[in-house]
Amino acid sequence: MTTVLFLLTGLLVGYVVYAFYTSDAGNVDDSAEPVVAPKPAAKQKPKPKPKAKPKAAKKAPKPAAKKTAEPVPEPEQYRNPANGETAAVPTNYRFAKRWIKEALVAEGLLDKIYKNNELDDAASKKVKTALDGFKKLKNYHA
Repeated sequence: MTTVLFLLTGLLVGYVVYAFYTSDAGNVDDSAEPVVAPKPAAKQKPKPKPKAKPKAAKKAPKPAAKKTAEPVPEPEQYRNPANGETAAVPTNYRFAKRWIKEALVAEGLLDKIYKNNELDDAASKKVKTALDGFKKLKNYHA
């Protein structure tokens, strides 16, 4: 049985080598010219905009309403802006994805990435505060 398996494997390897060298994949043609992308057309000059007619009377501006900080809704998932990966909102720092921990440091919410054995009471409070602050960053919301 082992001999039959060995022979079949040898035949397969031989066929792959034969197919490679008989196809064009094994031949490299150095004389071929590389494909060059065409140059973009010259930029067209923008058309001048027609002049606006002056308004007869200016209306008095409305008093600006006081802008209150809208509460940021708590996200269901976080999205990594670099590659689009999504992850659930971690309930604990230990279960957070690596990119979330790196984002906490990059945003200045933490001073370093903590290992699980480094999470004592003081570090846990820092991390909890950082995770709450991270929820307010809109660019990480999915």
